[in-house]
Amino acid sequence: MDTESEKKKGQSDLRQLPRNVWATSLTSFFMDISSEMIINILPLFLSNVLGVRTNIIGLIEGIAEASASLLKVFSGWISDKLRQRKWLAVIGYGLSAVAKPFFYIAQSWGVVLAVRWVDRVGKGLRTSPRDALVADSIDEENRGLAFGFHRAADTAGAMIGLVIAFLVVWQAQSTAVGLSRDTFQTIVLLSILPGFLAVLSLALGARDIPVKEAEERPRLGFKGLGKPFLIFLVIVGIFDLGNSSDAFLVLRAQERGLNILGILGMLATFNLVYALVSTPGGSLSDRIGRRKVLIGGWLAYSLIYFGFGFANSGWQIWVLYAMYGVYYGLAYGTGKALVADLVPQDMRGIAYGTYAAVLGILNFPASFLAGVLWQGIGPFEGFGPAGPFIFGGVLALIAAVWMFFWRPPELVGER
Repeated sequence: MDTESEKKKGQSDLRQLPRNVWATSLTSFFMDISSEMIINILPLFLSNVLGVRTNIIGLIEGIAEASASLLKVFSGWISDKLRQRKWLAVIGYGLSAVAKPFFYIAQSWGVVLAVRWVDRVGKGLRTSPRDALVADSIDEENRGLAFGFHRAADTAGAMIGLVIAFLVVWQAQSTAVGLSRDTFQTIVLLSILPGFLAVLSLALGARDIPVKEAEERPRLGFKGLGKPFLIFLVIVGIFDLGNSSDAFLVLRAQERGLNILGILGMLATFNLVYALVSTPGGSLSDRIGRRKVLIGGWLAYSLIYFGFGFANSGWQIWVLYAMYGVYYGLAYGTGKALVADLVPQDMRGIAYGTYAAVLGILNFPASFLAGVLWQGIGPFEGFGPAGPFIFGGVLALIAAVWMFFWRPPELVGER
């Protein structure tokens, strides 16, 4: 590569990003405003209003994420077969936008599970085609930048959603430790408009990119994805088995003394850090390689999760959660860019679907196990609040070590 190309490689010049990256980023921005207003306080609604135990909260999160994630394989496969990404993603965003208002009428954890599941089905339909559309729309040298920027926009929306929720709670119950039903219902109503703006942004702003026709018809399964991709899935799977739902981090913050406003402020801080780190983190992976950035992110995650396990106060949880944003900014978009590096273009839909489905399916045992480690089940009394976080820190460390010794061929920045 010549000197001029080397200088341009991986630069964080957002002018390089094509229309589809901007459209999908705007869509994610609006959808996360809608989602994060609700999802981050949903465990508090379940615990404070409905009186649900942590093992049931873990069950709800696990079932919703794991069962819906199976659709990510099918939606990715369909997008490869049709060689079209956009409208599958639009349908998925639309389903989530329609589902969320039904949280307003939830009177039991069964209703919450049903609505949460439908919302995640929407995510299952949209995620693989959307990620494949982003990968199809950008050259290899700037793929990390594109996915990093997309995550930054997504996370900026999450921060705004949390600020809105913060203002609602501050106005309605500023000194309360627990969440009330009326406050939760107000936040649900406010989430409706940005959800539908997300659908319109993608429907009107994005365009399908021609995908070359595969020599063989795309098939469900691992065939054609290649050994490096499958090894990557195993490594990420080990990490994700300890990566339980962030609902447990919210419950840990409350257990360590943060009230509702403190928790929302903590989450907003996390998303601010996440948004600020995502774009430079993705660009860094274009320069030094995806594998190195992932290792750094996972080591940070391990230390942070050990910190969650041993924290003694609410302010310590807040600081750790801000550092948690660094992990997400480094690792989340980089992992998606690495998927595109490891598979051919005509297999990207099924690859993203398989990647998301494996991680989503693991969310069930990860979240359910976290609940059991915390409060136990049956005669087993659990290890207390520190249990799931120490477990997650250990598995992240194992995954980082394996990634260090793994040498996949032909990765950006490692040639």
